[in-house]
Amino acid sequence: MNNNALSLTELNKNIKKAVKIAFNASYWIIAEISEININRTGHCYIELIEKDEISEKIIAKSRATIWAYTFRMIKPYFETSTGRELSDGLKIMVNVKVEFHEIYGMSLNIIDIEPTYTIGDLAKKRLKIIKKLEDEGVITMNKELEIPLVAQKIAVISSETAAGYGDFVNQLDNNNNGYKFYYKLFPALMQGDKAEESIINALDKIYKYEDFFDLVVIIRGGGSKSDLSCFDNYWLAYNITQFPLPIISGIGHERDDTIVDIVANVKVKTPTAVAEFLISRIESFDEYLFDLKDNFVNNVSDFINEKQTELDYLKYTFSPLVKQIIQLNQNNLFLYTNKLKNSTKNYFENKETSLKQNTTNIHYKMNNCISDKNHNISLLIKNVNNSVNKYLLNEEQKLKIFKNTVDHSDPVHILKKGYSITYKDGELIKSTKQLSNEDELTTIFYEGQAKSKITDLKK
Repeated sequence: MNNNALSLTELNKNIKKAVKIAFNASYWIIAEISEININRTGHCYIELIEKDEISEKIIAKSRATIWAYTFRMIKPYFETSTGRELSDGLKIMVNVKVEFHEIYGMSLNIIDIEPTYTIGDLAKKRLKIIKKLEDEGVITMNKELEIPLVAQKIAVISSETAAGYGDFVNQLDNNNNGYKFYYKLFPALMQGDKAEESIINALDKIYKYEDFFDLVVIIRGGGSKSDLSCFDNYWLAYNITQFPLPIISGIGHERDDTIVDIVANVKVKTPTAVAEFLISRIESFDEYLFDLKDNFVNNVSDFINEKQTELDYLKYTFSPLVKQIIQLNQNNLFLYTNKLKNSTKNYFENKETSLKQNTTNIHYKMNNCISDKNHNISLLIKNVNNSVNKYLLNEEQKLKIFKNTVDHSDPVHILKKGYSITYKDGELIKSTKQLSNEDELTTIFYEGQAKSKITDLKK
């Protein structure tokens, strides 16, 4: 039996003295927070670790404590400077004193913190994620998707109780133009360590209905910068770049862009702005349709006016032309009739003269052939009369056809069919562009006319 053996208490007291002598100053160290707990008394208990940069294997670990009176100063200072809460996964630079307790063993007492280191480390991690997405060639993939001109079927990723979600829904439902939207909420955590997994799960659910939805929006209300840390995550950003639908981010911050904002198809500042963006796209499309309608109506009106002008011109030129043709044919008919009469008269006169001259010579033959000659003369006269009557009948039919054509072109005949002609101050009205409310009009019908006043003009 060794009478020089030390008790555990004695050994630990010796270690405590040795540690106090060896580590009698404070030291700045760099470590990652593996676990952090704050008890009801205000003390903060942290587990610090260090990982191998290549393998990510833990190569060092130590317990640390921030006593309540120190924690009350360190916590707001750190959060104000970095915009982040002290939480798992953060790398920090802290000033510590090495302590050894006989019961609790060795621990580090944190007495100060350097927030600028954490800011730099976070920025470094963020740039590393962006560089990785660029090297993989995926950072702009979602931006290359085309948002439909009229996007009305919206998949929403948000917290059901978030004020931002309520603002988004209210803006869509109460838009001034009365546009209808169908939106479906896929609930997810929008801050904290579980947010990344929760949002990715929501994306996986939406993927099953990609043929139904037009696009996806990721929205949340305002909050501190630390609340947005989950949106600077590589795997969340990667899932967005690979998603087959355009994604719009509106996660409620004004100054900084998260990595989710960078890879999303469109980034807007707030949930309300997302709704306004969707509404404005439909308004633009609406205006485009109205412009098409106006152009079509104007082109049709111009075409009708042009054809009406041509028709009016043809009407005014056709009527004199027909009258001229009828007059010409009447003159020709008169000439042909006179010519025929004269020819017939001359013929008979010549025949009569010839007959008288030969009367003496043929008198003795007359008795024999007079019957035949009389019969021949009768036939000749009948044939001549038939020819004349047939010719006159044909010319009369032509004259009736010309007259009917002229009658059908007469405006009176058109009025008889039920059409009317409208004048304002003696001017023929061809378009509503010539009119204004309170104008007095005169309308000519087949039988009579009427006066009216315009009270509701629609051009």
